[in-house]
Amino acid sequence: MSYPRCFSLGTATVFAALAGAPLTAQNSRSAPTLPPVAEIVPKVDTLHGDVRVDNYFYIRDRNNPKVIPYLEAENAYTDARTKHTAKLQEDIYNEILGRIKQTDLSVPVWRSPYWYYTKTEEGKQYPIFARKLNGLTAKEEIIYDQNKEAGNSKFFSLGGFEVSPDHSKLAILVDTTGYEAFELRVRDLVSGRDTFERIKNLTFGLAWANDNRTIFYMTGDSAKRGDKVWRHWINSDPILDVMVYHEPDVLYNASVSRTRSGGYIVLGSSSFTSAEWYTINATRPEGKPRLIAKRRPNVEYSVDHSGGKFIILTNAGGRRNFAVMQAPITAPSPANWKPLIPYVDSVFVENVDVFSDFMLVMQRAGGMRQLVVRSLNGANPRIIPTDEVAYGIFPSNNPSFKTPTIRYQYSSLVTPPTVYEYDVKSKTRTVLKREEVLGGYEPSLYSVERVYATSRDGVRVPVSLVYKKPFSKDATRPLLLYAYGSYGATTEPTFSSTRFSLIDRGFTYAIAHVRGGQEMGRRWYDDGKMLKKKNTFNDFVDVADYLIAQQYTTRELMVAHGGSAGGLLMGVVANEGGDRFRAIVADVPFVDAINTMADASIPLTAQEWLQWGNPHVKNEYEYMKSYSPYDNVAKKPYPALLVMSGINDSRVAYWEPTKWVAKLRANKTDGNVLLLKMNMGGGHGGSSGRYERYREMAFRYAFMVDQVKPIVQ
Repeated sequence: MSYPRCFSLGTATVFAALAGAPLTAQNSRSAPTLPPVAEIVPKVDTLHGDVRVDNYFYIRDRNNPKVIPYLEAENAYTDARTKHTAKLQEDIYNEILGRIKQTDLSVPVWRSPYWYYTKTEEGKQYPIFARKLNGLTAKEEIIYDQNKEAGNSKFFSLGGFEVSPDHSKLAILVDTTGYEAFELRVRDLVSGRDTFERIKNLTFGLAWANDNRTIFYMTGDSAKRGDKVWRHWINSDPILDVMVYHEPDVLYNASVSRTRSGGYIVLGSSSFTSAEWYTINATRPEGKPRLIAKRRPNVEYSVDHSGGKFIILTNAGGRRNFAVMQAPITAPSPANWKPLIPYVDSVFVENVDVFSDFMLVMQRAGGMRQLVVRSLNGANPRIIPTDEVAYGIFPSNNPSFKTPTIRYQYSSLVTPPTVYEYDVKSKTRTVLKREEVLGGYEPSLYSVERVYATSRDGVRVPVSLVYKKPFSKDATRPLLLYAYGSYGATTEPTFSSTRFSLIDRGFTYAIAHVRGGQEMGRRWYDDGKMLKKKNTFNDFVDVADYLIAQQYTTRELMVAHGGSAGGLLMGVVANEGGDRFRAIVADVPFVDAINTMADASIPLTAQEWLQWGNPHVKNEYEYMKSYSPYDNVAKKPYPALLVMSGINDSRVAYWEPTKWVAKLRANKTDGNVLLLKMNMGGGHGGSSGRYERYREMAFRYAFMVDQVKPIVQ
């Protein structure tokens, strides 16, 4: 049995902080070490006859007196090793601020009889929510100032924000730790005072009934899986609340929402492969939930309402890329589902937004998203035009059910986010607002490419790139390669003004649209999960090889970046393809796959057995173990690594990246820097305030720029 040893450029030093003494500048350049061997109690696990020893398991216990000092020591070490980039960090931070209109206003949204909008003010971390009655020239009413509400809180995030149908009340879900354990607060918008409610430990999900005094909310089980929907009456004791739905199956997540029509509360549950939904008439919130369709293996569906019928998006009947169906309100069972839009196997239908007189269909064809307006009977398709080869297009805020127009947001790698209003009858579009990029930004100075790299199994993987002109493929440019590639989440080639602090320094920014997302349809997702998950990792490495072969960059000038499940990707790439990269940045990385997925008490674990596999199943265990980053750390060289995490992260617990870094320190055979930066007051998304997030972005970028300098640290 081996025990951890700290690799610190040839020196192993136990930090004074671990012994309770303050960390000093003199010893802060030495890499942090774990407690001496005698203090370590390894955890030994045996699954399917395979024995695994985890020498770092104790890091999971944050009450262990050694753990917090160790994390603080890691932060001190990171500060010391990046001190020489302090000016670069500040320069990049100021550049980021210099491109952003810090005092700004969103496009007001009409929800009769009010115009709703948010605004930001220079120097303030959070948005301010406001409205005006009837017209935009009316007196402004501040309904929620998140800055004022946050006060001195180190973290303050909103997980729900719902105004009642009569505009008299505001329901809010508040998180003050980053752990996503929300508290329900309700504000009376007439008096400006909060009501009786302070209901704690809730999950995402809020829906108002039409009586303006009934609200539905959700709680979770011990693993933070949303499993119960509750009915609450405003200003009543929560002890009187009624549970209206319970999902006991750990593979399913419950949820609750309100249809845009205002006619129904939709509640039920879904897994990664099937769903079961119920409705409650929103005017009779005390009614019993009514079933739409029982869950069936490998059948997914969702429900909306308009025109006296339910509109259903489903993959039932072998329609892998999903079809749009309709069902009568009085008899919505699958036997009565009828096609509303002809199914086309080459077109992936992602979502349907339903209004009083038309539908907005979000679909993918040829790897790019399209917004298609159709009549409620499915006829007269009109594709909203786009202007570039690679872009992102999304429905915007459209709360009104009866409306002649719809809003959508468009951007590309060089075009700032632009809110359009599309007139359904005249088929014309109007620009309502284009995000103002300050500092002299000029899109014509940059170029966008969409290329395809051939993966090792012959599949063509799309790659979106942006760089500053003039550009030659002469292997002299640094390049940042980003990917996510999990849960069917697509990574759209959209705009980010912060990114130009790299691009203006000569970087090419590239997105590898690897399998595991849904860029190329549902099959793209299916071929990047479970026992095909390695396609995600192989695609990324093969894209890197393509970019090198095509002389966009070199191994010495390429940086990889991913977060969360994309951090898992970074961990695998570090083990299996790290020689392609000068550096890797992994944010909140899911790297301890076997230990996490074997423990159903950890948030998100059980339901994700349908995403990654269940280690208690032998062939799934063997497959996961073959790539799990923590389990495959080896005695070998690794690229420079920056790992960022949050102590209160409920999605990827802090101990995963911490253990991974510790094991890397004990095994890596190179002299490249290895840094862990732990946010001691944040969660999965880092800090909650915008200026703090900009600082974190500047830190990442400074690390990347510093690593591709042609000098040896």
